[in-house]
Amino acid sequence: MELVDAPHSKCGTFGFVGSSPTAPTSLMKTYQRFPIELVKGKGSWVWDKKGGKYLDAVAGIATCSLGHSDKALIKSLSKQLRKLQHVSNLYEIPEQEELAKWLTANSFAKSAFFCNSGAEANEAAIKLARKYGHIKRNIDNPIILCSKESFHGRTLAAVSATGQTKYHKGFEPMVNGFKFFSYNDNESFENLFDELEKTGQGIAAVLIEPIQGEGGINIGKKSFFELIRAKCTSSNVLLIFDEVQTGMGRTGTLWGYEQLGVEPDVFTLAKGLGGGHAIGALLVNHQADIFQPGDHASTFGGNPFACRAALTVGREIQRRDLLNKIKERGKQLKEGLIKLSNKYSDIFMSTRGIGLIQGLVLNDNIKITSLDIVKSALKEKLLLVSAGAKVLRIVPPLTISKKEINELLSRLDKCLMKLS
Repeated sequence: MELVDAPHSKCGTFGFVGSSPTAPTSLMKTYQRFPIELVKGKGSWVWDKKGGKYLDAVAGIATCSLGHSDKALIKSLSKQLRKLQHVSNLYEIPEQEELAKWLTANSFAKSAFFCNSGAEANEAAIKLARKYGHIKRNIDNPIILCSKESFHGRTLAAVSATGQTKYHKGFEPMVNGFKFFSYNDNESFENLFDELEKTGQGIAAVLIEPIQGEGGINIGKKSFFELIRAKCTSSNVLLIFDEVQTGMGRTGTLWGYEQLGVEPDVFTLAKGLGGGHAIGALLVNHQADIFQPGDHASTFGGNPFACRAALTVGREIQRRDLLNKIKERGKQLKEGLIKLSNKYSDIFMSTRGIGLIQGLVLNDNIKITSLDIVKSALKEKLLLVSAGAKVLRIVPPLTISKKEINELLSRLDKCLMKLS
């Protein structure tokens, strides 16, 4: 089979040409899928239609926070379906208000806007930044600064804010108003920021991920983010964190910004927020709370069903003390990956990650790609995902057990032994 980098929203997932079912399909060819059809899940495990049982270290791309078919989600969502699943934002929605209160009570934010995905949340943040630039900084053509290694989604403005040009190909012209600096590079950021301010090219916001997922599991440096925070504060520029992948406990703290000791003015959520159900959110502090009726909207955003899912995930994270467990399992996983990296030094140069977002970095001088490892792991009944051609990403459910981490490492060891 020919190996390809197949597009996948917010993940850049790899697949195989020719792996899709041979039967005719009415689906558009937007994905190259792996040759398994999953039909059932429980906890950290999924089954294919032939009965094959797989350990899931993908979790719907860091989305199934409580694992598959969680009892608490089944109970709360079944109850919600019997009550009300969708109305419209034309009316007050108690579940939406309840979720907004939970999110703001557990973060710095003052208020929330709900949508359906990470890309939509980032689109809302981009609109918010532009309005902020106009009304707060009197800028005619607001500019948003982003990282060259970033990934913010597949919609046109979100992909324009994405610094990896491979995602732009075929969709030009990109939306104007974005400038790029190098991630974790103080000089690159400071030079760009100062030059734009000096020449009167108004900066409305900085949009950045505290940990880059699709960019290769790059961990933000505290000193770098402290510099960004200081520059934004001194110039009255909004600091926006894309927490689509790092939010809701993935790093071992509820929010990724807590790992850096820096508070943004705005942050975006999706993925793990709904535990596998479609919901995104834009959270803002007092300074950034500038949207007025008619500025932005979403038909499905924040409907009762989606909000009930997110509320259940948030409360279960707290009730089960998952944050401490994520730190423990993250440490266990990290230590195991370091051992594998050392054992297979012909394949890997290092590990990256924190909590339950971990990566193995492949050597530059080898022909093996992360896709080859993902393909090999399938034969060991282990689901993994790439973060570019040279980084293997491991993002299991937040509920994964000590025993399951050991099983994950054992299966990964077996597939690496064959490759090596």
